[in-house]
Amino acid sequence: MFYCNFKSSKEKKSYYQKKKLDMLTYIKDSLERKIASVNASIEVLKGQIERDKVELSE
Repeated sequence: MFYCNFKSSKEKKSYYQKKKLDMLTYIKDSLERKIASVNASIEVLKGQIERDKVELSE
């Protein structure tokens, strides 16, 4: 099991805050990658729709 020997409760609090920040940053990065992927898909789909409009009007 995981165990750390902290010298004070302040040190323990700081450690867990850092771990929480690391976890939240990881989640944020993951969500940003997903948003970028969705945005790219939207742009490709918009381009396809515009291309199809042009082909239909010809």
